[in-house]
Amino acid sequence: MRFLIETGKYLIERLNYLGTAIYFIIDVLIKFISKGAKLSEVMKQIYAQGIQSILIISLTSFATGMVLAIQSVVILSRFGTKEYVAQLVVLSLVRELSPVLGSIIFAGKAGSKMAAEISTMNVNEQLLATRALGIDPIQYFIIPRIVACVLVLPILIIISELFGIFGGFIIGVTQAKIPYAIYLSKTINTVTMVDFLGGIIKTVFFAFIISTICCFEGIQAKGGSVGVGEYTTKAVALCCIYVVCFNFILTKIILTFWG
Repeated sequence: MRFLIETGKYLIERLNYLGTAIYFIIDVLIKFISKGAKLSEVMKQIYAQGIQSILIISLTSFATGMVLAIQSVVILSRFGTKEYVAQLVVLSLVRELSPVLGSIIFAGKAGSKMAAEISTMNVNEQLLATRALGIDPIQYFIIPRIVACVLVLPILIIISELFGIFGGFIIGVTQAKIPYAIYLSKTINTVTMVDFLGGIIKTVFFAFIISTICCFEGIQAKGGSVGVGEYTTKAVALCCIYVVCFNFILTKIILTFWG
């Protein structure tokens, strides 16, 4: 009997959490459509989320491209096809690795910052104070962060793809002994607009997911400084899980319609 009671309480809590999350998303969308976003706050968030994340995402993608190329050279050499290193590296980065890995790193770098900021405001009752002053915290704090995230993450991913391709280029030329002109030609001719746009479309969805989760968990935070840490950690973990799960769904949809 106790098991049934506890299970019922858990289900009710989950349903309440889901309903609150859906209401939050709808509220954000309605207010954004009706009132837009404050440009000055969006620009501040673009700097905080985008400019400060370029280095870590670029370095990670550069190293990923080099590792991918090294592994490709070793594996493809077994079948006498190491000349396909360029195609394997660029398609892997553009279609999957850069959007997914870059989004996860972004969630850990910028997403955690968003969640921590909103959580701190919430536990210190700053959000409540802004309501008392007649300022909507959703409009002033949340929407600019979400808009900035959706704008900057695709740009960061494009930059990361270029760094990853360059990393693969270095290994392809030095280790696989592929002439640099041939490597570049194969890289350029391999990527189609479908490959590129497919990765960007997924990145836009990932950006909305990351920013929404981090802001929502921040608003839900309670329990003082300990609660800030707990909800920030929860937000980043959820971002990673949702990015990986939605990557499969979006990939399936894109391949179904575009091939």
